[in-house]
Amino acid sequence: MADDQDILATVNASPGRRILGVGGVWLLAGIVLWVAVTTPPALGWQVFLLAVGGAAIWLAERMRRATALRLELTETELRDSGGTVIARTDDIIGLDRGIFAFKPSNGFLLKLRQAEGRVWRPGLWWRLGNRVGIGGMTPGHQAKVMAEVISAMVATREG
Repeated sequence: MADDQDILATVNASPGRRILGVGGVWLLAGIVLWVAVTTPPALGWQVFLLAVGGAAIWLAERMRRATALRLELTETELRDSGGTVIARTDDIIGLDRGIFAFKPSNGFLLKLRQAEGRVWRPGLWWRLGNRVGIGGMTPGHQAKVMAEVISAMVATREG
């Protein structure tokens, strides 16, 4: 793993968006579970509401943990601060920041040479096949800087 001097750009979730995002999912879980317990509908619906409430708690915790991390771009890789390599810079063949791109909010989409495993870090990044989405609860200016650096790296490599 490279040291901090090799980091070219970073992206992390903004505190306000973290509070709103995670808090909103926790609020949803609380309301759904409260309805399931205080005014129980038919048994099937009650089980459904309990399952939705449990899934919302699970999602809120995954989102809280994911957005506590920071994304770091080095000369050789894009990784999170937990050490997970998101993409090697040599594998990046394209970048899309357009309005109609299937990308996270305030972020961008990377296209890789080869497909990698599926990974989802709610609010920060996801990878599905040869596509990587960066963004979500991130400030747009940080993601823009990282996208510009990646674009320059790809353009330099391709000559």
